[in-house]
Amino acid sequence: MVGRLLGFLYGVVAYVIFLGSFLYAIGFVGNLMVPKGIDGGTAGPFASALLVNALLLGLFAVQHSVMARPWFKKAWTRVVPPSIERSTYVLLASLLLLLLYWQWRPMPDMIWSVESPAGAMTLIGLFWLGWLLVLLSTLMIDHFDLFGLRQVSSLLTRRSYIPPKFQTTGLYKYVRHPIMLGFIIAFWATPRMSVGHLLFAVATTGYILLAIQFEEHDLRHGLGPKYDEYRRHVSMIVPSGRAWEVEPAREEAPQPHP
Repeated sequence: MVGRLLGFLYGVVAYVIFLGSFLYAIGFVGNLMVPKGIDGGTAGPFASALLVNALLLGLFAVQHSVMARPWFKKAWTRVVPPSIERSTYVLLASLLLLLLYWQWRPMPDMIWSVESPAGAMTLIGLFWLGWLLVLLSTLMIDHFDLFGLRQVSSLLTRRSYIPPKFQTTGLYKYVRHPIMLGFIIAFWATPRMSVGHLLFAVATTGYILLAIQFEEHDLRHGLGPKYDEYRRHVSMIVPSGRAWEVEPAREEAPQPHP
């Protein structure tokens, strides 16, 4: 019982740290109400700032993609219990995000600055729309499974953990990766685009597009023809105008990773 309780508390702590890092990301990218935004702090030499920021982004990208792969999870669950594997993934990703916020070097030279009030408000509205898409998209699949809470809850209550079934709901009827779409919108929609912000937006967008390829490979391997059919009818990142729905599959689906 003590082990199950500790595993559950570990999952809850991991989720709380994730939630804090996610909320801080909104302020960091938008330079809003946080101790250090993406353009905050004293600018140093351009070359060193570029190197440090690129390393921080690369470190997060490697962890986020490698630990999400089935071959890694198979090996990793020989070291950690399967019930806390997802929480550990979430915890490490969140800690790397916090490291990025802490060590990010500002590169404040402006690429563009929108002076029109209407234009600035439109971009700010898109910024918030992007973050809303991210949150809603996680709720449309299984938010608590995605971030490890359902797994540790099953551990605590001694219920068998059953991975979620593949199905399309809400935004997933129109686009295969609405979470990633939301991030892209949030990262690019700003009335003041600095060099540092541009680096962040370009690097994260490139990573998102690459990570989708890895994720789709895993989904096709796990779901076979059903996912191929879904891919034929629903676009990857740009929403299609017509909703498409697939019946829930009997096969267990690999978990999507934000």
